[in-house]
Amino acid sequence: MGSRLSVDDSVRVVIVGGGFGGIAAANHLKSWGIPFILVDMKDAFHHNVAALRASVSSGFAQKTFISYSVTFEDSFRQAKVISIDVEKQHVVLHDGEELAFSHLILATGSDGPFPGKFNHIVCRQSAIQTYEDMVKEIQKAPRVVVVGGGAAGVEMAAEVKTEFPAKQVTLIHSKIALADVELLPSVRQKVKEILIQKGVHILLIDKLASDGALKVNEHLQVVGYDNIYAIGDCAHVKEPKMAYHASLHANVVVTNIINSLTQKPLKTYKPGSLTYLLSMGRNDGVGQINGYYVGCVIVTTVKSRDLFVSKSWKEMGQRMPC
Repeated sequence: MGSRLSVDDSVRVVIVGGGFGGIAAANHLKSWGIPFILVDMKDAFHHNVAALRASVSSGFAQKTFISYSVTFEDSFRQAKVISIDVEKQHVVLHDGEELAFSHLILATGSDGPFPGKFNHIVCRQSAIQTYEDMVKEIQKAPRVVVVGGGAAGVEMAAEVKTEFPAKQVTLIHSKIALADVELLPSVRQKVKEILIQKGVHILLIDKLASDGALKVNEHLQVVGYDNIYAIGDCAHVKEPKMAYHASLHANVVVTNIINSLTQKPLKTYKPGSLTYLLSMGRNDGVGQINGYYVGCVIVTTVKSRDLFVSKSWKEMGQRMPC
């Protein structure tokens, strides 16, 4: 951006959640010189797009955790949010600290199990060790069962089978077509073919699941509030829950905070044509860009080789470990 905005002392943005949307919002605010505090239970950003590979490849996990404090210094708090008082406009942390805000960005993501999520206060080294322990568990397991054949499930099955070709891997799924419903039929069919080619056993069963999210308007404001926004997985937007979309949300929200401070019209978020890349191990993949099928060569070059970890280190202004 380059520009900096002159604001009075009453302006302070609190960001709850330091995932892809949270750090994107923090970086945008930092570049504009707008005071903010980023709160997360971890002391490092978790590049969970690469969580599945970190679960099967020893040493990879250290590349998936990037220190918040190195990038954001005093604008970061490692803490658990206990409550939010929207009337008094402050966030209460587990240690009793109260953070006043003029604007609030909720970027808490979605709840879920390890290896994709950490839902408690944890330090970087402890989180890395958790992944290394999982690698050892998978190494010694004679067989691995992956439950759920959505995007994460098919990628996990492919990662395990790529790293350990001789291991018996079973993928249990609740629907006939694998991967996410938004994907082209040709992409979903190719996912199945890749898994079968790798030797993954696919078992289909009947099961239903549901989730919830915060209702937002077209400006990504939480319904009923002008100064509270929701981005990423915790926002109810009709599109797949993806890191890429969370970053797009962050750009719109920070723009709208700036526009609200400068009396300009708010920007509308409009989901675009779907871009979705599935990494099927480090040397394979399939996906679609703007509604068009893309195959192994493009997906492997763009995503599968390093799962965008180098991009996150660059965005955080830090050097990635070897």
